[in-house]
Amino acid sequence: MDTWRLLQTPPDHGAWNMAVDEAILEAVGSGVAQPTLRLYAWKPACLSLGYAQPSGDVDLPRLQARGWELVRRPTGGRAVLHTDELTYAVIAPLGDPRVAGTLLESYSRLAQALVRALDLLVLPVQIQEHAETPSGRNTNPVCFEVPSTYEITVGGKKLIGSAQARRKEGVLQHGSLPLTGDLTRILQVLAYPDETARSRAAERLLARATTVETALGRPVSWEQAAEAFAAAFRSVFKLDLRPGELTAKEKDRAEHLAADKYAHVE
Repeated sequence: MDTWRLLQTPPDHGAWNMAVDEAILEAVGSGVAQPTLRLYAWKPACLSLGYAQPSGDVDLPRLQARGWELVRRPTGGRAVLHTDELTYAVIAPLGDPRVAGTLLESYSRLAQALVRALDLLVLPVQIQEHAETPSGRNTNPVCFEVPSTYEITVGGKKLIGSAQARRKEGVLQHGSLPLTGDLTRILQVLAYPDETARSRAAERLLARATTVETALGRPVSWEQAAEAFAAAFRSVFKLDLRPGELTAKEKDRAEHLAADKYAHVE
């Protein structure tokens, strides 16, 4: 039974959250930290963009008027509004059997634990075996509108959005599980040519994505979801998952990354 570290960190700013994930990845890659399952949340609400997503997708004045933050993820994918959710991050060396192989192979493997976590919350979920291919070029700025291969759906609607970065240090996969709230809030801070287009986008999003509360018919707390995730990773991957803390070096590195990279306007 391999030993991993379990981190449950308090809600924090978007730049700090992304900096912590990267600092852990560096520490794991250099062998000074154990593979890690991190469970966290965001405060205040934060819009994150995939690393290659155009910043022009964001309506910055509308975002700022709501007091929401903006950050760019080290992983790919499209925009996610982080609020009322549980975010998970899996960080492990490239050779770890849970993430080894190709991107899709590791996605498929990790999806088994995600499904188990949602089974523990009594959600009848499925794994999306093949990505949906929209007609024409996909310019959709919203992550949750279209499931990707090996992402998690319930009743045909996307429930968890995940993204992965693979570097020489190892693998970082993180994802978002919306627990409650109005999924269309994200559309209020994205750029659309007019309000008709924004309204149509809201209809599409609600038809293709959902939250835990909507799917289950009752609320689930962050703590309940976190307990299910930890239990699922322990059982599916046969892990000795031990609660831990960030090391002093990880905190110091995260502070530098937050200030110089993730909170930097450019």
